[in-house]
Amino acid sequence: MDLSKILSISGKTGLYKLVGEAKSNLVVESIPDGKRTPAFPHERISSLQEISIYTTNGDAPLLDVLKKIYEIQEGKTVDSVKKMDSKAIKALFEKALPDYDQDAVYVSDMKKVFNWYNILLSGNLLEFIEEEQADETETTAKDKA
Repeated sequence: MDLSKILSISGKTGLYKLVGEAKSNLVVESIPDGKRTPAFPHERISSLQEISIYTTNGDAPLLDVLKKIYEIQEGKTVDSVKKMDSKAIKALFEKALPDYDQDAVYVSDMKKVFNWYNILLSGNLLEFIEEEQADETETTAKDKA
């Protein structure tokens, strides 16, 4: 799964796919509803590929955390993220990333990760099985060489 073209834009809810570039902005498409809008340079735009979660042993890439959540949830959405209390959110996040830095990762960050997971899942953008097969194919090819 390539997270480099999936964007988070400050001040806007949800996630966006990069669909094009104009002279002074980016053209992005909302993942949940498919509406296209411009994103300007003064907005803080982050690619999900660049985002990582603080751990006690360094940083964990967001992709790894999303993959672990996918495994824990067995490919299903995380229900009622907004209604969950802090203890339940922390417990679920700890299953996905046991060594997360408890001083640096806030409950609001965890909620955001779970919401992103739900958005990506609903948009059929979580494709971990293909990656694992591609990794196995590369390893097999290297072993044969």
